[in-house]
Amino acid sequence: MLTTKRTTSWHPSGVDRRRRRLLRNLGAVVAVLVALSLTAPPSLAGATPGAAGGIGSAVADATGGWNGRIDWQACPERPDDPGTRCGTLRLPVDWARPGGATFPLALARRTATDPAARIGVLVFNPGGPGLSGVDTVLTATSQLGPDVLRRFDLVGFDPRGTVRSAPVRCSSALLARHPSLTPTNAAEFDGLRTYNRQLRDDCRAHSGPLFDHIDSASVARDTDAVRAALGERQLSFYQWSYGTLIGQSYAELFPDRVRALAMDSVMDHSQGVGTFFRSGAASNEALFHEFVTWCERTSSCALHGRDVPALFDGLMRRADAGTLVDASTGARLTWFELGFATFVNFFDSTWADLATMLLALERGEPASLASPMVPVDTNQALTEYALPAFCQDWSLPVDGFADWKRYLELSRAAAPHLRASPLTVRFAAICLGWTAVNPQHRLRVETTAPVLVLNGRYDPATPYDGALRVVSQLGGRGALVTYEGSGHASYPRTACTRTYVERYLTERAVPPAGASCPAAPA
Repeated sequence: MLTTKRTTSWHPSGVDRRRRRLLRNLGAVVAVLVALSLTAPPSLAGATPGAAGGIGSAVADATGGWNGRIDWQACPERPDDPGTRCGTLRLPVDWARPGGATFPLALARRTATDPAARIGVLVFNPGGPGLSGVDTVLTATSQLGPDVLRRFDLVGFDPRGTVRSAPVRCSSALLARHPSLTPTNAAEFDGLRTYNRQLRDDCRAHSGPLFDHIDSASVARDTDAVRAALGERQLSFYQWSYGTLIGQSYAELFPDRVRALAMDSVMDHSQGVGTFFRSGAASNEALFHEFVTWCERTSSCALHGRDVPALFDGLMRRADAGTLVDASTGARLTWFELGFATFVNFFDSTWADLATMLLALERGEPASLASPMVPVDTNQALTEYALPAFCQDWSLPVDGFADWKRYLELSRAAAPHLRASPLTVRFAAICLGWTAVNPQHRLRVETTAPVLVLNGRYDPATPYDGALRVVSQLGGRGALVTYEGSGHASYPRTACTRTYVERYLTERAVPPAGASCPAAPA
């Protein structure tokens, strides 16, 4: 019997320590999708497709497939909690063929604590890609403010191809042979692209037809099927990071079904490959300088009083020379691995940990370093692997090694110390040779609902200039709140950011132009 190992893929939320541990182990990134609603909608059977991308009428195939009903039961993790239920909803693998094969979408629901004040449903999707919305509902009190939980039913689902919803599985042995993410010559570049093709074929063979339909637009259509099955006319959204792609797709496909759309740490899905490299690099370089400034003014910093940029540049030169070693493992570190281990500390501004790590590397002492590679237990035949969802959403064509070098040089011009965004490089390398099914484009949102965008000034994963571009694409519908601090995900960081988001969700109160929140104390 085959066994599997579950992995996640992008970043920590900053809300709890569990997600920080995920980041340190996996380089995972978290996003949050929330949906609200007001009045009872037509039933699933009555919905019809149209220009807005309706989900069509309910269909049941010979295997008892898509029927628009959620089978609610007690959650295994919370069997004695009457306010929380888990369930499944069978949905089409391919929304272009709604009568074809289906898969089980796993959901959880936590009812509003004050039914008399209930506004609607809050659908929570933590993005990643690859993190669990079901788990988020089960830990709801640590995710959302009490007034939000009082007034909304919270619903989360594991997006198609992840966790409990028919997860993508790939050969552990093949994943363990993943080549370097930073090829140094044309032969290594071609080898990486060939490996990516082999891995894609392997994952498809182990995962079935769903593998080709795990993009954010497909998840957005799943979200509308959840809306219909719940009996809601409209949804409002609060998303985090990668989950913002789902909300953007939903607003484009179903504009009349959006009550409110709040996007925290927003992804700009209009970027070309050059902007993707340059923007990420500049954002991470700015975060490096925030760390340097903190160390200069903080006596407890392990590098206080040192020339931190010079120290870091020295470590990079040692990496280039092959003499920078992780004393914990004896492995030589590349510039990219040093950059990734540094970048991990940008998510929650864990400056003290970063200073201690850099000092240990300088002295040749053991240091706790995050790896950019997916951890694989080869004692298990298959590993759950969520990263293909990114490759279906992003077209990042690199024509050859010379083109690859050109993008790295573009990054280095924007980030002379860090050299690049390790996240950008990681995803560009993993997706070499892929063809996106939901590629980038300018937002085409026609909803009349106001849209809230919340982004940190210094965000390692979703750069601030991307938030500015998203707001510009939204035209008069978009309102931006700037968190003037460091880290990824802004809603939970201060009373100011929480107030803006929660007033928007409950009252649809739009912040004034230029709204901002000061950084939390370091």
